[in-house]
Amino acid sequence: MAKQVVPPQSHPYAFHVSGPRNFTSLNWRDLIVSSWKDANYKKTVIACFVQAVYLLELDRQEKRTQGNSLAPNWWIPFKYKFKQTLVDARDGSIFGAILEWDRSSALSELIPMRPSGAPRAVLALRGTLLKSPTMRRDIEDDLRFLAWESLKGSVRYKAALEVLKLICGKYGSNNVCIAGHSLGAGFALQVGKELAKEGIFVEAHLFNPPSVSLAMSFKSIGEKAEFVWNRLKSKLPYGCSSDAHISNDADICSGAGLKSKMPQASGSDMAKWVPYLYVNNGDYICCYYNDGGGTKGEVAAKVFVVSKEKQRFVEAHGLEQWWSSDAELHQVIHSSKLITRQLRSLYTATPSQLHS
Repeated sequence: MAKQVVPPQSHPYAFHVSGPRNFTSLNWRDLIVSSWKDANYKKTVIACFVQAVYLLELDRQEKRTQGNSLAPNWWIPFKYKFKQTLVDARDGSIFGAILEWDRSSALSELIPMRPSGAPRAVLALRGTLLKSPTMRRDIEDDLRFLAWESLKGSVRYKAALEVLKLICGKYGSNNVCIAGHSLGAGFALQVGKELAKEGIFVEAHLFNPPSVSLAMSFKSIGEKAEFVWNRLKSKLPYGCSSDAHISNDADICSGAGLKSKMPQASGSDMAKWVPYLYVNNGDYICCYYNDGGGTKGEVAAKVFVVSKEKQRFVEAHGLEQWWSSDAELHQVIHSSKLITRQLRSLYTATPSQLHS
């Protein structure tokens, strides 16, 4: 049975202090009616997994040991276990982690099999941490998105794409989920889209994904501003290096056999990949996803929106709201103009483009 780590007493990020309230622990009844089939439960658990990645990095920075680390208690109650980390070798920071269904822990609670809807593996990606050990690289990628509306030049993009392909090859894409918050949601969206182009559809949960780029803003101003922007953009980072790696504390196999396990998409299948977006109208980083007017008849994404009056930006952009009991998702949009534009290539690609 997995033992919970005893966190430092009253630490603000301890699970028992700031984690979800009134959540239902898995039990044998989940074999009949799975908690994972409930959208709010799934949102809560996956948001906690992303929080765990933030805490893995903070545990590393603050040199916490296995006995007092904060991160494990954010996955243990849900019967998952740590598998491995994604590390940026430039600064040694943890920016992602793989969590896997913990069969032995589940068996100890008389749960002989994984409940319906629970993924076998989750790849979770954190957003920006304003702490000196990692702030420089995080902000570099923030600027990359602002400049290019793309994260493909980042070493973290390359590492996330590689590991997502590997775990899809091991577990099957229908048993894998990718999730992220803020900058991490930006990576998750672009990595998920890249796999979708290859006919590999992975469930994606994106909390407060970045929606605004300076490139879009300057283009709307006029030609002169666009000329100035192009000059500035040429000086901003874009090229990709290989300074990110996957830690060796797990045994994720190579991607051999990936194509044989993954359904290959045809032109008529291209709209199958539908990510879940969680946005707050008070968060100027992600609020533009709550802009209706996408292509009629296309379900580009499921966009869940929270709107509160007089809410501070820090609260509106925070991850905690997504496991909070008072987070009422008052609106669901199936036709967001921005996400439709970003995923348009999935709907227009031909089979020859998919396999090129």
